[in-house]
Amino acid sequence: MILLDDSYHSYDYVVLMMKQLFRLPIETGYKIAREVDQAGRAICLTTSLEHAELKRDQIHAFGKDELVAQCKGSMSAMIEPVP
Repeated sequence: MILLDDSYHSYDYVVLMMKQLFRLPIETGYKIAREVDQAGRAICLTTSLEHAELKRDQIHAFGKDELVAQCKGSMSAMIEPVP
């Protein structure tokens, strides 16, 4: 599962989302936020297709970032097969 970057979500939003949806510690959520910011994408999870689809849908439904006025909705994520 790949989290995709945009300019409308804060690090705090990503950290909170990773904590709530993936049960990741704050430090890991911050690393993912930094990677998605710097590289434009970050791997959040490697799992079965069905579980990846569930987590992708949860990311898409997480809602907008209340800390960013221009934010209109959730972040984007996609599923890629492991090579």
